[in-house]
Amino acid sequence: MSGFFAARGGVGDPWFRLGRLEVGTVMAVVLAVAVSWLAYVILPPLPGLLAFVPEYAAAGEVWRLVTWPLANGLSLWSVIALFFFWYFGTDLEQALGRRTMAWLLVGIWASLTAAATIVGLVLGAGYLLAGINVIEFAILLLWIAEYPDRRFLFNIPAWVFGLVLVGLQVLQAVAARDLGSLLSLALALALIAIAARYAGLLSAYRWIPGGRRQSQPRQRRRSRGTAFKQAGRTDRERLDELLDQINEQGIGSLTDAQRKELMRLRERLRRG
Repeated sequence: MSGFFAARGGVGDPWFRLGRLEVGTVMAVVLAVAVSWLAYVILPPLPGLLAFVPEYAAAGEVWRLVTWPLANGLSLWSVIALFFFWYFGTDLEQALGRRTMAWLLVGIWASLTAAATIVGLVLGAGYLLAGINVIEFAILLLWIAEYPDRRFLFNIPAWVFGLVLVGLQVLQAVAARDLGSLLSLALALALIAIAARYAGLLSAYRWIPGGRRQSQPRQRRRSRGTAFKQAGRTDRERLDELLDQINEQGIGSLTDAQRKELMRLRERLRRG
């Protein structure tokens, strides 16, 4: 990514197209959130019926387990947050592929739901989950963890920005003497990190469980095979080939050389 607001390319392998709009996993979520905003304008009490509160779900309102990401109100901040979700989520989807990105989002949803439920049961208090904002926050933190040395505005390293964001969350909970929020944040971040490792992200953090393992001989055979097939292909064709491999076998199937090649191809195509 050359510059914070570098031009965005398509995902390369969308689920479908709406005219010229490529609808991959992240764009599908963006469109769903936009629909939820429209529903909120028409029926303002709707987010309260969709939000997740463990006590309500235990009382039979089980739809709340699934619908809480759609319990969105409309504000300037929510629009800005959705933009950043699209921006950083698209970057991750280009590396992971649309299918793996979909599973990553499912893992984030499950992690947040499980954390809120467990903390609610342990402390005997309900913790509300409502809206896409917490998933947007998780995507931003995952992007920062995956690319800690990338630069934000004012040339600030990504890891510094991430540390400030998490620190603010912790300080707010401490100031409110909210032990539940602290525990929920810690548990959710741990579960999300494991889900991200299973999706093929955070490979540099080998202490996080869930990373995919692959024998070295198989990697060498695939590397030789893809190098042979690469001859005579355009950048777009080679990028599509690597994205197909990620979709079929996960990002963990890429060798270090293939990962670097993927980044070089994306940068060249963006500049082109």
